[in-house]
Amino acid sequence: MTADPREHPMWLPPHALQFLRGRPVVIRGADPLLETIRSEAADAGAVDRGERVDAGTPASTLLIVPAADAEEVWPRPLPVAGLRAEGFVIAQDGDRTIIAYADGRGALYGWFQMIRDHAGGERRSTPARFEPQQALRVLDHWDNISAHPVMGQVERGYAGGSIFYADGSVRRDLGRVARYARLLASIGVNAVTINNVNVGRREAQLLTDDLGTVELLAGIFRPWGIRVHLSVNFASPLDLGDLDTSDPLDERVAQWWSAATAQAFARIPDLGGYLVKADSEGQPGPHAYGRDHADGANMLARALEPHGGVVRWRAFVYNHRQDWRDRSTDRARAAYDTFMPLDGRFDDNVLLQVKYGPIDFQTREPLSPVIAAMKHTRIALELQVTQEYTGQQRHAVYLAPQWSEILGGRPFGDGGPPVSELVRGGIAAVSNVGDDAYWTGHPLAQSNLYAYGRLAWDATLDARAVLSEWMALTFGDDEAVNDGIHSILDDSWATYESYTAPLGVGFMVTPGSHYGPSVDGYEYSPWGTYHFADRNGIGVDRTVATGTGYTGQYPQEWAAMFESLESVPDELLLFFHHVPYTHRLHNGATVIQHIYDTHFRGAEQAAELPARWDALRDHIDEDVWMRGAERFAEQARSAGEWRDQINTYFWRASGIPDEHGRTLY
Repeated sequence: MTADPREHPMWLPPHALQFLRGRPVVIRGADPLLETIRSEAADAGAVDRGERVDAGTPASTLLIVPAADAEEVWPRPLPVAGLRAEGFVIAQDGDRTIIAYADGRGALYGWFQMIRDHAGGERRSTPARFEPQQALRVLDHWDNISAHPVMGQVERGYAGGSIFYADGSVRRDLGRVARYARLLASIGVNAVTINNVNVGRREAQLLTDDLGTVELLAGIFRPWGIRVHLSVNFASPLDLGDLDTSDPLDERVAQWWSAATAQAFARIPDLGGYLVKADSEGQPGPHAYGRDHADGANMLARALEPHGGVVRWRAFVYNHRQDWRDRSTDRARAAYDTFMPLDGRFDDNVLLQVKYGPIDFQTREPLSPVIAAMKHTRIALELQVTQEYTGQQRHAVYLAPQWSEILGGRPFGDGGPPVSELVRGGIAAVSNVGDDAYWTGHPLAQSNLYAYGRLAWDATLDARAVLSEWMALTFGDDEAVNDGIHSILDDSWATYESYTAPLGVGFMVTPGSHYGPSVDGYEYSPWGTYHFADRNGIGVDRTVATGTGYTGQYPQEWAAMFESLESVPDELLLFFHHVPYTHRLHNGATVIQHIYDTHFRGAEQAAELPARWDALRDHIDEDVWMRGAERFAEQARSAGEWRDQINTYFWRASGIPDEHGRTLY
């Protein structure tokens, strides 16, 4: 563990590799990524024995060899047949370890799995085979090169400025980016988008006048098997070129994109592709020319196809100029209504990137129906690691349980496939890293970045076990730290939900900042309506029978469940139904009493967190402890504020007192 806050407490500190000191290592193969492993081994003090394996090879040797060579160097059969790209097999025989890999990335991921195993005390006497469930595992940075007057330098970033850019250009010192690339490779992330989806003119120039910056950053990520992607502005031919249009069916526009793309790939041959936010929240798109999203996405896809690139086209498209009085308008319906008619029209290298819920990264939402509905389109699931609506890295909220619930959901019923199998275009997430000394603002928020990579690789991993992995790699084998952080983070998502927005309502946050409570903050705005609370009841009627019809967008199994008050899960009740405050949940409590009880209980749980963190003071570096102490004090304060404002609002709205006689202000 290093005391340097610029390095710590991200996982994989020097102590995690101490077991390699003096250990013989054989690395066989010609993939360029093997040089990265050789450098890692040398830095750890391992002894490079070249590629030969014979009777004189020490019994403690670590063997890293192509899968085709496994039978030659290992005494027992290994399950390497048909090993897919990025996959590997790891096994131990006494003190000897083998990593048999499919390709260079597989070797690199096997290297880091070995380190995880050692940190967690795992022995692989029975060979274990590892292959990623998703081919694309990407982090999207919402970074601006120059600070935007409204969005700042990192839009919805809660850990300082960009690690890539400063003072209007790429940073001179990119040492943190190199460390970041290593950390991402260790959790299986294989792509990074280096600029904001809301693409300003300066960021758009990365594709044209500032390709040197892209080339520089791609060179840092490349040795770690990570491809760089670019967010692009759909109107670039008009804004940056000499055309008078960006119509995707205009041949001149297609030629502009083909030329710009060819120029980019000439300098960055492994460029991953483009991320596009179009016709959404003011961003330009094909609708301006009477075209649809398939027209726009396919035009870009055809520019990328000769170079092996993909276009990730975001499905976050809705009317943000709504009339709050019109209850037939439903933001939740928008993605399905817009994209479902286009299913089957997208080119093969188009990935439709869909937020996990139909609204906007809320603490609790149902799964977006687009994910199950579009059977002929490659869907990429989008998550948010930065905690825009879950405490903004000022609150300790471990999001892996939420992601596990999303990835394990079965929209076609218990016998149907989980979401992780329905998603065929990969998994993306908004990054939570910045130039803050602790990388993610809250030291414990680093657990979310770690967990994202691990679950993107294997959605079946247990969220609690993943948290233990992160702690072992970050803090070592101190049981007090392990137990203490588990007590803080295991139920943190449920705790946060309990003192913020109840029963699937969502939002109720301060407009603009999205931090802290404001029950009606967005309720009468053009962005949508979310709770429809009045003196008689609360919730949005999204049923087919009497509401917006949103429930009908789901497969029959979930549509029927959400439509009925008898079967809708309590935690999503108010997302789907408008009910009286006296409506009883499945546990027998009324809606209004549930609101009171959960907000009192959640605030009490948050108030206990500073003491739990304080108990770890002698076990954690002082600077790390101090930052955590500041964050936990703020979380306790904010939870009390949420309790008071939410309970007071709904007491006044309903006129129903707390049955336990507690003060509701």
